Amino acid sequence: MKKNLLSTLLFTILAFYTLNAQELKSPSEFLGYELGTRFTRHHAVVDYFTYVSENLKSVKLEKYGQTNEFRPLYLSYISSEENINNLETIREDNLKRAGIIKGDSKLEIATVWLSYNVHGNEASSTEAAMQTLYELVTNKQDWLKNTLVIIDPCLNPDGRDRYANWYNQIKSTPYNTDPYAVEHREPWPRARANHYLFDLNRDWAWATQIETQQRLKMYNKWLPQVHVDFHEQSYENPYYFAPGAEPFHEIITDWQRDFQTQIGKNHAKYFDQQGWRYFTKESFDLLYPSYGDTYPTYMGAIGMTYEQAGISAGLGVKIENNTVLTLKDRIAHHFTTGISTVEMTAKNSSKLLSEFKKFFNNSSAEYQSYVLRGDAEKINQVVSLLKTHEIYNYSPEEKTIKASDYDSNSLKTIRTTNQDLVIPTNQPKGKMVKALFEKEAKLTDSLTYDITAWSIPYAYGLQGFASKTSINVNSNATTSKFVANQPTNNAYAYIHKWNEVSDATFLGDLLENGYNVRYSKTDFSVEGNSYKKGTLVIMRADNEHIKYFDDTITKLANSLNTKLSSVNTGFVSSGTDFGSSNYTLIKPKRVAAIAGEGTSSLSFGEIWHFFETQLQYPLTVLNTSNLKSTNLSNYDVLILPDDYIIDTKELEMFTLYVTKGGTIISLGTSVNSFADKDGFNLKTKKDTLNTNSKPNLVPYDQQERTYVKTLITGSIFKSTIENTHPLAFGYPNYYHSLKLSGTSYKLLDKGFNVGYFAENSKNISGFAGVDALKQVPNSLLFGIENKGRGQLIYMVDNPLFRSFWQNGKLFFTNAVFLN
Repeated sequence: MKKNLLSTLLFTILAFYTLNAQELKSPSEFLGYELGTRFTRHHAVVDYFTYVSENLKSVKLEKYGQTNEFRPLYLSYISSEENINNLETIREDNLKRAGIIKGDSKLEIATVWLSYNVHGNEASSTEAAMQTLYELVTNKQDWLKNTLVIIDPCLNPDGRDRYANWYNQIKSTPYNTDPYAVEHREPWPRARANHYLFDLNRDWAWATQIETQQRLKMYNKWLPQVHVDFHEQSYENPYYFAPGAEPFHEIITDWQRDFQTQIGKNHAKYFDQQGWRYFTKESFDLLYPSYGDTYPTYMGAIGMTYEQAGISAGLGVKIENNTVLTLKDRIAHHFTTGISTVEMTAKNSSKLLSEFKKFFNNSSAEYQSYVLRGDAEKINQVVSLLKTHEIYNYSPEEKTIKASDYDSNSLKTIRTTNQDLVIPTNQPKGKMVKALFEKEAKLTDSLTYDITAWSIPYAYGLQGFASKTSINVNSNATTSKFVANQPTNNAYAYIHKWNEVSDATFLGDLLENGYNVRYSKTDFSVEGNSYKKGTLVIMRADNEHIKYFDDTITKLANSLNTKLSSVNTGFVSSGTDFGSSNYTLIKPKRVAAIAGEGTSSLSFGEIWHFFETQLQYPLTVLNTSNLKSTNLSNYDVLILPDDYIIDTKELEMFTLYVTKGGTIISLGTSVNSFADKDGFNLKTKKDTLNTNSKPNLVPYDQQERTYVKTLITGSIFKSTIENTHPLAFGYPNYYHSLKLSGTSYKLLDKGFNVGYFAENSKNISGFAGVDALKQVPNSLLFGIENKGRGQLIYMVDNPLFRSFWQNGKLFFTNAVFLN
């Protein structure tokens, strides 16, 4: 009886408190300081969202993941109490509208998703998220009757706290508005990126980072009608909001364009009232599919970026007009556009929902099927990516079709097999399929914000075909399951293929477990099977020190689900026998990478992430600040990240390091530090037509477009590969490279030109300026310059860029292990 009485009393207290929720504390009241007077650490932001959800039945908080540094990721759902109680029904109804699940949609609830702080040092938006939450639940309940608002208060907690902790430690009291003050000079690596120093706003499509992977699971569960990605830009810039700039991808509908303009006009109304400066239709285009505005757009939403002035502004900074931009100002601007967006969603919910439904009808797409063909492991990697985006794909029936061949750029007749992969466009997410798989995106303007080519067949090293024919599923196809390797106790040797980056993970495991591993410099066949150059051979005679030789090697292979072959003899049918000098011993590598001021933090992050999460091989990080006191001879391989500009003293150090037997792998623009230097063979290609000084007669308003002629903004070129060299083992005699710079280098007259662009090379996808394009033929892609007992490996195009160009990663692992 006492227990029931206590329960009744507790229920009454909770009900009373909920009923008086209009007394909800504002962010400032809850935090104990006025919003905008300091940067709120992530845990306190979570505390406020938790407080609101625990005190209002119109708000639900859901944890959806965790970062690399163990900070939680949350979504907050805000609507009417009735809608929150009916949340799962609303979600399913919306997916019916998109055709993701079967059934007719009956509800008229539009969803707007607000994403804050994807870049950690663009920190005003998370502060604005708290104010937006408070405003919605206290003053805008009428909008929430037909609208569900989803707030992700911080997409990048690791980056945010890196910034907040640094700023709170370094700032003056009161804050210093001098732009040269230390509190406006964020040190390397800065806080824009996540733990692994990846730009999460370029990762939506490729999902290489755990924050993205976890977020996409939630995003694809909801598919909102409107999505906003809140950012900051230079503190001298006015506020930017939609509509976006050209180029727009051609799959973007007229309605999506038009409603961006409607929302922009609504924002402008409020900004005009306050006299705030803003701009639209410039800089921020809608082409590259991996942004927080384009990815939602290609998934049916009105996807938008909002950019507030503020990077490095701290709590306040003096700007060019001699006024002070404060954190309070920045919060107010983001708060205003956020609330305005919800307002427009609520007022236009019916139209948003009807147009959203139309978007997912893809029955009239020009190409009905994209067909991929090639290595099974690479196919499986694509399948895994498509699973992340919940895009339907299958093994096809055998059928003769006409298809556009990506390699030859011609129409061919092909016959599909059950080893192919088909991705149909006549599915709800067919427009995203087109964006990811089309050979070349249509460009309406050459002035773009990012790369202009990314086609998955090229990125994964697969044959690609686009067909106007629909292809049926192979009803007899079965999913192949990995069959565990079994020890062969009388084996002379074990053999493992070498044509995909996961093979290097296996090699790394073997080396770390003390195995002696050799690779073949020639093709060979033994016991009825043929093997290519680069194949790994692990001989019993080389590994007598391994106590459980057979059991351990099969256990390592099984842990990676990789096939291992065994042979009973070293006497080959073709090629050279296993005792030949053509089987080179791979020594364990002591690998170091340069990090710190003067290097690209993003490029270093790509290296770091690759070693820790994919290669799973030890990497030592050396900081530029103490590089001159480092004994480089402790390392066999030294990796220089993109954008690293080497000073004279470092160049002397690196030259001595290589001469004494070290290997330097130079990525991207870091190769320029060796170009045209005495003692080095690398030379920059320069257009002889432009060497003569000429007066600049280009009109002022055309200068930018003239400059673009010298650029290559992420364009795909087909290169020639000299695949008898170990750097190219595992590749055919060609490779599709993502070229990111307009600078080209001459072919080496000493050393090895392992990858190069031939006489007639030109871009096959993406934009390349006409002047830059002239320099590409007969230029270097991957080269090796020998120096003393060591070597420099030049990788002009960075194969680790954003970790999505999967087919380039084996070049990098070859450079680490096989050279």
